[in-house]
Amino acid sequence: MKLITCNERQHAGPILDIFNDAILTSTALYDYKTRHIESMTPWFTSKLANNFPVIGLEDERGTLLGFASYGTFRAWPAYKYSVEHSIYIHKDHRGKGLGKMLLNALIDAARERDVHTLIGAIDATNSSSIALHEKNGFSHTGTIKQAAYKFDRWLDLAFYQLILNTPLKPVGG
Repeated sequence: MKLITCNERQHAGPILDIFNDAILTSTALYDYKTRHIESMTPWFTSKLANNFPVIGLEDERGTLLGFASYGTFRAWPAYKYSVEHSIYIHKDHRGKGLGKMLLNALIDAARERDVHTLIGAIDATNSSSIALHEKNGFSHTGTIKQAAYKFDRWLDLAFYQLILNTPLKPVGG
């Protein structure tokens, strides 16, 4: 396995497949309808424009096993050092430690880009993701009860945060 930087041409389809499986079968994404391939162009464009990484993990054949990225936490300037991240593993490769590899790579990328706070918004029933974050130094910072409704039930959204020692000299304004 190797970590790679994902690009639209090669990885839009595999990422979309992982997204759509999560939408249809899990509460990892609070979305009802699957996405279309056309949605991947603005997704990748936004990542590039904002210097947000899209880190993939491929097997020896070049098959995408999972990916991780982050994006804007809130759209106001004072939040510029905080990002909300996500990690998705292909359904056939979960439980193999891939999430840890991707999370560690994402933390490294955040440090390189002077991110100060990584925030994970995790469905409160997703014990695997919660355990992964806690084992990697994230702290539970709060839960919004009944934040969403999917699969005929209310969903609680738990927030996990990791504060980094970057940037060394933050700048306001």
